[in-house]
Amino acid sequence: MSGAALADPYPVATFSGLDKTTARVTKFDASIGKAVRFGALEVTVRACDKKPPEERPQTAAYVEIRQIDEEKEQVEPTPIFKGWMFAESPGLNALEHPVYDVWLNTCKTSAAPASSGNR
Repeated sequence: MSGAALADPYPVATFSGLDKTTARVTKFDASIGKAVRFGALEVTVRACDKKPPEERPQTAAYVEIRQIDEEKEQVEPTPIFKGWMFAESPGLNALEHPVYDVWLNTCKTSAAPASSGNR
């Protein structure tokens, strides 16, 4: 293997998040290595991959989720979730949180446009 780093074929993960207090589901994108806020959570994707169309569907992302202390506006250092999420089996490795559910939808090549018009 050469020393050159290969670019990630799917540098963006798309998630759905449920706020259980409002019953609102929000879709959001997270680029690999960049923290994204959902409610009082910080979601960071470390890897995202999916099988080619000719193979059995499997989309997976390695994710770290940290709680945000909203009073102090600081992120807790220890993740409340750290592991693989699978789009085809959202209940297999899901975030267990009293207020939020977060699950993986897909991995893709780029983030959605910032102005989608739907909010």
